[in-house]
Amino acid sequence: MSLQSWFELLASGLITGAIYALVALGLNLQYGLMRILNIAHGEFLMLGAYATWAAHTGWGVSPLLMIPVSFVLLAALGLLIHRLAFQRLTATSPNLDVFEARGLMVAFGLMFLVQNFASLVWGADLRGYDYLTSPVSLGGAQFAANKLLVAALALAVAVALIVWLQRTLLGKGVRALMQSPVGARLVGIRTERLHPLMFGLGLGLAGVAGCLLSMTYTIAPAMGEPYSVTALIVITLGGFGHMGGALAGGLLLGVVEALGMHFTSPSLKSLLSYSVFILVLLTRPQGLFGRALKT
Repeated sequence: MSLQSWFELLASGLITGAIYALVALGLNLQYGLMRILNIAHGEFLMLGAYATWAAHTGWGVSPLLMIPVSFVLLAALGLLIHRLAFQRLTATSPNLDVFEARGLMVAFGLMFLVQNFASLVWGADLRGYDYLTSPVSLGGAQFAANKLLVAALALAVAVALIVWLQRTLLGKGVRALMQSPVGARLVGIRTERLHPLMFGLGLGLAGVAGCLLSMTYTIAPAMGEPYSVTALIVITLGGFGHMGGALAGGLLLGVVEALGMHFTSPSLKSLLSYSVFILVLLTRPQGLFGRALKT
């Protein structure tokens, strides 16, 4: 392979990995802070994609303008879901293990509920639209302009979230709560306020990811499930609760998939992802970057 071919292959992997990272950050925020393993996370990504598609094809709204709209809509939905479901589970669960088990069952229900809602409203047909599909030359390789834009925006949002966690008082409160819930409460951090806000923020990030994905791929009611699984793989790679690890893990998984599919077969994409997942669980179950939040 030529140097240009290697560059194109690695760049393609990083483009995919940027989306993986953004999806995983929202899920990691929910699990690392609240121990909610929201396997319905991808379904809310799907809602963000459909909202963008409907606005663009129905009213001509630019997908770029739909990024903040998708974030706000999904974040508001997240606040509502947390109040109606997970807040009640917190009050009624006798311990954290019971809460995690019940939360997982609620997430299963949400997954099928949202999928069937999307099928009812939009049908099961594939949907999509053309947006910035013209090729752009980068380092001698050709990429679709929409994919480069999606990767850049996904990375920008992911980095902005990590910087926010590092630099702001609220972000430091979130990190403290991830590291030691008891210690955070002892110094006066209000978990009853942070939990719904961060659950909403997690779904808002899923909405942004869905909006970005709709610019480059077709969408369908079942599109969210693979991204939920991929997000679990990514946060396993990076370490649960480790936001910087989720970003690095997403980029790494994207590159591994790109290289693996090139040297084997595109049909083996899932096999490659699951192989990496199992290998990390067996050899380094705390993740490549450990459990501590070091963003």
